[in-house]
Amino acid sequence: MADQFYDFTAKTLQGEEVSMETWKGKVIIVVNTASKCGFTPQYKGLEELYQEYKEKGLVILGFPCNQFANQEPGDQKDIEQTCYINYGVSFPMFEKVDVNGKHAHPIFAYLKKSLPQLLGSTIKWNFTKFVVDRTGKPVKRFSPAFAPEKMVPFIEQTLKQEE
Repeated sequence: MADQFYDFTAKTLQGEEVSMETWKGKVIIVVNTASKCGFTPQYKGLEELYQEYKEKGLVILGFPCNQFANQEPGDQKDIEQTCYINYGVSFPMFEKVDVNGKHAHPIFAYLKKSLPQLLGSTIKWNFTKFVVDRTGKPVKRFSPAFAPEKMVPFIEQTLKQEE
């Protein structure tokens, strides 16, 4: 397993392999998403956060996942339809991944290990949000029910910290 967040890569929704080092020096929110989840409207809140703070150094990385009640059953085109057309998402979206189990994407294995929950490190549902600071250190994990707009004070505080 890689030693730090920037050591990882992932494939964008368009199939391009991208290094997490691309966002070195930024505050990063990594979120597992789904198109047919009760929390899917959080795309709107996440996009608003991104628009408000991207010039100050925030980036959001969305990873569709179908491990929870088959809520992301579609292919790349279906995911693009939901994200880009229905919710106007402009932050980077990646290929569908597993976040739990032996096939979990290495980024999520790393984030879960870095920020375990009280009852273990498993991700419980879609729209679990991990915050990585400007140095690449995972610093906070927000539950799926925690609305993006409620993250503002923490995001603002984290953005103020120096690299």
